Amino acid sequence: MEEPFLWATPEDVRGAKTTDVYFERTLKVLKGEGLDRVEVHAEITISALPSGYGWAVYAGLREVLKLLEGKGVDVYSLPEGTLVRQNDARGYRIPVMAIEGPYGEFALYETALLGFLAAASGVATKAARVKKAAGNKLVLSFGARRTHPAIAPFVDYYAYVGGCDGVSCVKGAELLGITPSGTMPHSLMIVFRAVKGDHTLAWLAFDKHVEPGIPRVVLADTFWDEVEESMAAAKLLGSKLWGVRLDTPGSRRGDMAAIVREVKWKLEAAGFRGVRIVVSGGLDEYTIPKLAEAGADVFGVGSAIANAPFIDYAMDIVAVKVDGEWKPIAKRGKLSGRKQVYRCWDCLTDLVTLAGEPRPSCPKCGKPMQPLLEKVMEKGVLKAEPEPPQKLREKVLSQVARVEL
Repeated sequence: MEEPFLWATPEDVRGAKTTDVYFERTLKVLKGEGLDRVEVHAEITISALPSGYGWAVYAGLREVLKLLEGKGVDVYSLPEGTLVRQNDARGYRIPVMAIEGPYGEFALYETALLGFLAAASGVATKAARVKKAAGNKLVLSFGARRTHPAIAPFVDYYAYVGGCDGVSCVKGAELLGITPSGTMPHSLMIVFRAVKGDHTLAWLAFDKHVEPGIPRVVLADTFWDEVEESMAAAKLLGSKLWGVRLDTPGSRRGDMAAIVREVKWKLEAAGFRGVRIVVSGGLDEYTIPKLAEAGADVFGVGSAIANAPFIDYAMDIVAVKVDGEWKPIAKRGKLSGRKQVYRCWDCLTDLVTLAGEPRPSCPKCGKPMQPLLEKVMEKGVLKAEPEPPQKLREKVLSQVARVEL
């Protein structure tokens, strides 16, 4: 039967149907020569950060462990949600993960593994940057319509991990264990205007039919000026009005910061204090600060997060077990040998050392550094359950507060 959509099922991913073909051919050669059970130590590093980025949020470990579960390999990893730079304090590339075991056990999964990390880290990093730009204002992920629906929940999951306060996708919110966030579409007002002659009746109908716990946020730019619609909504809903959303079409967008200031000022002047200003449409970490300064309280961010630049990761074999001993070996340009990553959490300084070397002291403050690479899987069995997204989010935000964009 023909597939209804062009997408890979979870069974396809686990069955290595999404691998690059040269891994299939490599495994065929190794099996033919009796070398597929040779044990290797492969490490994953960041090969490039997007332009202008000084750090990334390491994310996607949950997906990788699901992929490798039962594969008979050991996995060492930084904790998910760790802010990481491409290189350490001395300029050495930082391994974020290492896999040990027979190469034939995981060779076919390199493509999917790197894809999980690249996508999750890209989304989480952009969300973290957007949230940092917004400060104490709320950020909602509105990206479900800006990506393939099969991965919309994935995008929302890692947008939340990166710092978003809520997500709009129903399935994404379900996986996070939170209530989905959203307002109303223009179509609601258009239908009421066409049939009943008054689009403001849509706001009253929303209040009448939608469960009480959902904030009453009116989309205030469908037919009239933003100030007029915001004032009309405030008069109709009174204290029930939680906020107004401004989402002026790009073809007629003016100075949005000035519009925000005017809407907020006139609402307050009329006695409607406390009505939040929600802004959406083409926002990112570069446009948000001006709007936050103007008085916007909530930002709905779609494309910037859903289409975030991915973090480029690479996997490389850096040691091979020969006669029971690990032999350091790597391609040109890569550092051979099994490694450990140390961090000074006071200075957020990292150092990479060869495995087994003494624990270093921080080059900045002199304090003993803490190891970051921990064994999270042994012979295909998880050492611990993945951390919940709420805890990961807290971890990310606490680190983001200490770095610059």
